[in-house]
Amino acid sequence: MAQCAWPKGDEMMQAYHDKEWCRPSRDDRYLFEMLSLEGAQAGLSWQIVLSKRGSYKDAFRNFDIGYCAGLTDEELADIKEQHGVIKHGAKLESVRTNARAVKALQSEFTSFAAYLWSFTDGKAVINEWQSDGEIPAQSELSVKISKELKKRGFKFVGPVTAYSFLQAIGMIDDHLIGCPFHTMNRK
Repeated sequence: MAQCAWPKGDEMMQAYHDKEWCRPSRDDRYLFEMLSLEGAQAGLSWQIVLSKRGSYKDAFRNFDIGYCAGLTDEELADIKEQHGVIKHGAKLESVRTNARAVKALQSEFTSFAAYLWSFTDGKAVINEWQSDGEIPAQSELSVKISKELKKRGFKFVGPVTAYSFLQAIGMIDDHLIGCPFHTMNRK
């Protein structure tokens, strides 16, 4: 049975694959963390982003949505200079912008999770891929969610980033069907 090959034996990547990737979450803080990290990944490898995850958590107070929404330009500049985060100014600013957008969604839908999961009627999309090459970079769902998030002011949420985000939060299970961590194989 084929297992997911993308962790490539890297301990950090394997732990993320085994314990988090494609595991459904409805925790707004975690969803915001994954949205922020996936946005930071744009144009980079996930391994780079994961290696900086601790620095991001320190810089953004464990992705506290209220704190991030209230960051000043000066505080963002300090984060860029003083923390081991990716030094891309627009990506760092998107954490604040997206936190504000999340807060608006929480007011309208009671939670960020309720809004996101409404696109799938609360159910995860469980794919049954045989090989890594079958897994798409985007889908109709990620295109739709990307458009909707952009309309609501979110940044760094293109269809490819949105697809990775949906995998990260378990709305899409793209573990290979032979992987012991695929939804159908977990006990």
